[in-house]
Amino acid sequence: MTGGSRGLGGEVVRLLLAEGARVAACARKAESLDGLRRSLGAGDELFTQPLDVTEPERLEQFVVSAAASFGGLDGAVACAGGARGRGITEATPEDWAVTWALNVGHFARLAASVTPHLRASGGGSVVVVSSISGWKPGPQAQYGASKAAQLHMVSSLARELGPHGIRVNAVSPGSMMIPGKRWDRMRQEDPVAYERFTAEFPGRELVRPEEVADVIAFLLSHQARAVTGVNLPVDRGQNAPTAQGY
Repeated sequence: MTGGSRGLGGEVVRLLLAEGARVAACARKAESLDGLRRSLGAGDELFTQPLDVTEPERLEQFVVSAAASFGGLDGAVACAGGARGRGITEATPEDWAVTWALNVGHFARLAASVTPHLRASGGGSVVVVSSISGWKPGPQAQYGASKAAQLHMVSSLARELGPHGIRVNAVSPGSMMIPGKRWDRMRQEDPVAYERFTAEFPGRELVRPEEVADVIAFLLSHQARAVTGVNLPVDRGQNAPTAQGY
């Protein structure tokens, strides 16, 4: 599990442990991982390692270490992601490269790294956390383009890895209500703008991280054994992915 210390990633780790799984999680900050471990009271069932997922060698070593710690792997979740830069006239080539490495490069390297271990286990499941921004336009272009690339990779890898018993799927969350993050701050600091934004949702309620975590856990499980190559939106029917309305 990449990006597994806070927000959606932390919810996924929490849920999988509660279901009896053993979980390996990485994130950039050691203190965030330590805080997750303390909050869960976790022992050997949780393996953690701080790293930057855009460093391929460190990500690959994390996978090797996790497999060694647990005696194999059954699934992987690429949850780490993000974006850098502003609009098309302001974003630099480095902004595009950083965004691409974080979303596309990291997913590709994780999938490549876990494949031998999943094959050795007789198959398994790979899930990438994409976004509705992968097909619903919104700023910034470098983010949406990288998320669209993830969805194409899912379709391709599902065909490539299917003969080895490996399923590959995407979960695309809508805007999530995470304490202290963007939409929570908007709700507190600009309630009028927030109320306007909720009109993008038929039920006028944003997605909660635990709702997305439930779907990820399903795709990892044997219950989803016939599901592969799928992009599954978890967005409460959201229209525009941002408050800018496009």
